[in-house]
Amino acid sequence: MAVEGGMKCVKFLLYVFLLAFCINQGPTPGSLLPVVIIAVGAFLFLVALVGCCGTCKENYCLMITFVIFLSLIMLVEVATAIAGYVFRDKVVSEFKKNFQQQMQTYPKDNQTAVFLDKLQQEFKCCGAANYTDWETIPLVPKGRIPDSCCVNVSAGCGIKFNPKDIYTKGCIEMIGGWLRSNALVVAAAPLGIAFVEVLGIVFACCLVKSIRSGYEVM
Repeated sequence: MAVEGGMKCVKFLLYVFLLAFCINQGPTPGSLLPVVIIAVGAFLFLVALVGCCGTCKENYCLMITFVIFLSLIMLVEVATAIAGYVFRDKVVSEFKKNFQQQMQTYPKDNQTAVFLDKLQQEFKCCGAANYTDWETIPLVPKGRIPDSCCVNVSAGCGIKFNPKDIYTKGCIEMIGGWLRSNALVVAAAPLGIAFVEVLGIVFACCLVKSIRSGYEVM
């Protein structure tokens, strides 16, 4: 009876973990690759579904599959966090390259425009290196900058602007500085998620052991 009660508790905790696992896999802010994010989200949902079905049916094969995939996800998250911290300067360099590419599509892609506008407002910056980067982008009318570059945003404030009224520092400098100063925090986030996933793996392994031993959990 003690084993039965303990395994019921493990099953309940595993259900709670799976629910949290599904909820926390939404798209990240400022998603640059929506298709990739949707694909990853679908994969994570399938992994959670496998775990839920395995827990409900007490199926040994499904639970082993869930443990393997969850372990791989955890290892990828830990490796990504460590690599992101170690190669943070490289990350900033890649961000600069990507930001400049996004600027080129600003006039043609509304989703990109919204994303860059949000970045410029959040970090109080304008352009990649500085506001003059927008001179090479074919905005209408010619010579304007996005309204999000203005200190006090209003419709048309980027037309015939005064440099005193806009953010003159580039987003690479501002965001790069933020990434460097918050590298530990950024790296700690996936490590924290990985710790929670370790709990899920432990619960799943306990249930697998119970199933393999032939105990009646229900």
